[in-house]
Amino acid sequence: MMKLPLLQVTQPIPTDSIPDKEAVIRELSTLSFDEIANRLANQLIDFAVHLAIAILVFYIGKFIVNKIHKIVLAILLRRNVDKSLTTFVLSLIKIVLYFILIVTVIGIIGIETSSFLAIFASAGVAIGIALSGTLQNFAGGVLILLLKPYKIGDYIEAQGHSGTVREIQIFHTIINTADNKSIIIPNGGLSTGSINNASKEDFRRVEWTIGISYGDDVDKARNAILSMFAKDDRIIKRYIEDELLPLKGNNETSDEDREEYTESGKSLWRRIFPRHSKVKTSLNEWKANERAKTLAMIPKVDRSPSVNVSALADSSVNLVIRAWTRSETFWSVYYDYNEKIYKEFPKLGLSFPFPQMDIHLPERQ
Repeated sequence: MMKLPLLQVTQPIPTDSIPDKEAVIRELSTLSFDEIANRLANQLIDFAVHLAIAILVFYIGKFIVNKIHKIVLAILLRRNVDKSLTTFVLSLIKIVLYFILIVTVIGIIGIETSSFLAIFASAGVAIGIALSGTLQNFAGGVLILLLKPYKIGDYIEAQGHSGTVREIQIFHTIINTADNKSIIIPNGGLSTGSINNASKEDFRRVEWTIGISYGDDVDKARNAILSMFAKDDRIIKRYIEDELLPLKGNNETSDEDREEYTESGKSLWRRIFPRHSKVKTSLNEWKANERAKTLAMIPKVDRSPSVNVSALADSSVNLVIRAWTRSETFWSVYYDYNEKIYKEFPKLGLSFPFPQMDIHLPERQ
């Protein structure tokens, strides 16, 4: 069996062998001027070589940082990320990359970087503890950006507030209520709490509860409502799948593709990735095929309008009316048919009862 060589354990250097300043001065005093000049020349040459390498690495690193900055900028612009968030992300990336580059250059020159890293690490811990809530909102903003539970223009309900999303910033989201109040909600709570996004789906179901008097013809009320729905193009007649719009064709160009990011008229993205348009066309074709396959596998659900008796209340026969429409026409359909039903039912001899109580008094003897 082959024996492994034993490792030699070096003895610790005694402290008295470490030269002090006086010993160094005595040693230099014994050297001649030529020997001192040769040592200084060698050290200067070594320092100059390291300095030249450091300068070269700095300019190469600066070029790489600028390229990464431009690539990230192109990606954020094409994804229509909020401008304030885009500026913050670009600044953060640039600061981090330049910090790494400077530490690398300092190490190449020969300066000890462990002290710098220790100082920055301790400062980072202190800042993180002091700004724990702010950092939570920052992390929430990053999650919202990546997961996209909502976007600008969506109507959401969250944290006890509801309104249309106006801005998605790095630390908070601004929504406008129906009466045009600006509500600022921290992103930390939005990323961990529940959000009701009314604009997420393309279609919504509208529901009314209408009461008619006892003795009125239910079939007449049902036929009147269904005939109104049949004449309205906003109402889904049977299947939602028939109303879904196909994906954009190969010859169509979106607004993002038309947008120009440089003065030369050629987008930065296409200068970096010249074959991006061809790849995007192939990707759109693949998405269209996969979408068609998925829709073919999902059984269609009948979304026809319905009118049913929901309850025999104390003073009325309650009818529940359900119809499907696109999300953007939800409220217009809801309010329009409130008014139409109120106007049409009396013409058909149908009345809307109000709560009433019959009081029977006994006859006096």
